[in-house]
Amino acid sequence: MSVEKNIVISLLKLTQKGSALIETINMDAHIPFAISKKLLQKMQNENLIYLKSDSVEVDTASRLKLAIKAAALGADIEHISNLLCWQEFEEIAYLALKNNRYTVKKNVHFTHERHRWEIDVVGCNRPLVVCIDCKHWKRSIKPSALKKMVDAQIERTEAFANSLPNPKSKHDCALWEKAKFVPVVISLVPCACKFYYQVPIVPILQLQDFLTQLPAYTPELKVISKNFSKLSHDFKN
Repeated sequence: MSVEKNIVISLLKLTQKGSALIETINMDAHIPFAISKKLLQKMQNENLIYLKSDSVEVDTASRLKLAIKAAALGADIEHISNLLCWQEFEEIAYLALKNNRYTVKKNVHFTHERHRWEIDVVGCNRPLVVCIDCKHWKRSIKPSALKKMVDAQIERTEAFANSLPNPKSKHDCALWEKAKFVPVVISLVPCACKFYYQVPIVPILQLQDFLTQLPAYTPELKVISKNFSKLSHDFKN
């Protein structure tokens, strides 16, 4: 394992609960202090970490960037995925949507046709409702597994669309007259397929760019369109 890859893996391992002492990072990575100091300074210049006198601090976005760097350096994807928290994927998706003027909710629970459903992240920016499933799969994913994953996200998105309008819902889209629901799957690393059944498979660090371009590409994607004009008018009154 290369020296740089070693220290990136150690950073991911030791910053899961917050900051990490530089001394501890050196010991875990088995790297001399002088070398690690240069590498850590380089990573700070790349906006991957925040250096203090004796410790390293990272945020969610930084940890995901470190994970991508580790993969680029040849680290095992399964090992990288195990070092990431599920909430980190949801948080970066939440922030990306917020930055694009969406109102956002995480871990959305709802009932439709006597069945309980959950969507990881839902963002609303009229007329779009982006329904995100966060996946940090290990190694390459088989087409059969990808199909199952995409089918499930389409089903969840359709169920959410059909559960509205609902006067009890706290989502902005609950009272819109029209909405376009877009199922999306996000991943840690790029997938061989950028789209599957017109559902976008978006690497997490490309989500910001994807959302910026989404309004222009909506006609090419899987979209569940709903017209709520009559019921939404009743709810407003």
